[in-house]
This record gives sequence, structure tokens and C-alpha cells, in this order.
Amino acid sequence: MSQLRKFSSLASTHWRAALSGGLVSLVLLFVTVGSTPTNAQSSLTDANQRAIEQLIRNYIMNNPEVIVESVQRMGAREQAANHQKQRQVLANLREALENDPGSHVGGNPDGDVTVVEFFDYRCTYCKKFMPNLAELLRKDANVRVVFKEYPILGPDSVVASRAALAARRQNEDLYVPFHNALMESRGVFSERRILDIASEIGLNADQLRRDMASADIERIISRNYAHAEALGIQGTPGFVIGDQVVPGYINDEQLASLIGEARKSCLTC
Repeated sequence: MSQLRKFSSLASTHWRAALSGGLVSLVLLFVTVGSTPTNAQSSLTDANQRAIEQLIRNYIMNNPEVIVESVQRMGAREQAANHQKQRQVLANLREALENDPGSHVGGNPDGDVTVVEFFDYRCTYCKKFMPNLAELLRKDANVRVVFKEYPILGPDSVVASRAALAARRQNEDLYVPFHNALMESRGVFSERRILDIASEIGLNADQLRRDMASADIERIISRNYAHAEALGIQGTPGFVIGDQVVPGYINDEQLASLIGEARKSCLTC
């Protein structure tokens, strides 16, 4: 019996399985037959191989949904693998993320759930998120917030983040008021405007300008960049809540739900 006949016989026996299993089952069947040695020859002839390829092509043309199914399964596997890798990275970085002395802590410092936010002062969605966070802290007195300066939208963003960190260095109690003022600011975001805002809330603008050039501030921002990259956070805002890394804007309901999940799992207790 020729290899082609053997393939036809096997295909008849396993055709139902190939239909239910999709393209992968059929390809595996092809590989099995193609690699089975016989007394006459150890590989398919060109004609038999072309016939098998045509059979596979016909199957795909008649069942195009298997391509979509195959891509979806591959995507799901990659997503699961990436999620597992991200969870491991998060476990390794949790202490640095939640207890970095260079990052300001707001809300309840002893809260049972920590929200880590990566933000840029020029980010529209970061500005949009600020009222959601304020409302959360008003309703939930047991949430801890870690502010991660993550200036990725150009030189003005870097200046603003340096100024915010310098403000914390000058007077920690004025960090949040300055942060909020920068988030509420609209229009051109020049250094002059940033220093004017600092003066308006009671900071010493001259000292702020000097402190902005500190090497310590440069290290804090660089560290935030490295942590965001390790976690796969590529834009702003980005959040770490419990064991979840959440990219992009979240509304107040989503925020409350994520905190509820983190509290239930007790991962941040």
C-alpha cells in the first residue's frame, strides 16, 4: 500500500477528530504519516506530498474558522504566559513599588490596600482620573496611594515631575496640593508656569528650581521608568492594585471593584 493510501486510510479513521480538533489535528496527522518509514521508502514522494498539501488546503478553505480558532488559542496562550510573567515580576518588585522612599504616599499610610499610580502631569487621562481618586479617598479611609512620577510625554513633563519631587523634598505636606494643582493646570506647561504654581501654594520657587537639578530626583525618576518597563506599563496612567497591573484610565466603579478584589484576596495585607 502506498504512503498516499495509508494517509487516506488514516484520514478516514481520524477525520471526525480532525474536524473537531481543527487544523492542528490535521497537521499532526500529516506529520505522523510523513515521518513513518516503510520498506519501500522513508519519505513521501513529491506527488503524494502535493496531494496531502492539497487535502489540507481544501480542509482550510472549507473550514476557514479553524484559522481564527488557531490564532485565538495562540493569543490566549501568549496572554496567559505574559500574565504569569507579569505576576512574577510584580511579586519581585512589590516592596520597591509600595515602599520606595522616593515616592510620596497619600491616603491612609497604614491602609490595607495599596494603589500605585504611574502618571504624567501632561496626560489628559491622568487629569481625568484625579477626581476618581479623590472620591475614592473620601469614601474609603483604608486605601493607601503611592504616587509614581512617570514623565513620558516630553521635556515639559520631566520638568513638572522634577518640580513635584523637589516640592516633596522642600515640604512633604505640600506635595499633594502641588500635585493636584499641576493636574488641574491646563494649557502651556512651561517651567515658568510650574514655578508660579509652586509659589501660589506656598513653596519657595528659588529653592525648588535648585532642588529640581538634584541627582537624587534623577534617580527616583529613572527607577520609576525601570519599574514601569518591567511591569509592561507603556503609557499613562498605569496602576498596580493588588496582584493586577492595570494599564490606562479606569473610572470610579472600576477602581472600587479592583480595590475590592485586592482586599478580598488580601494580597496587600
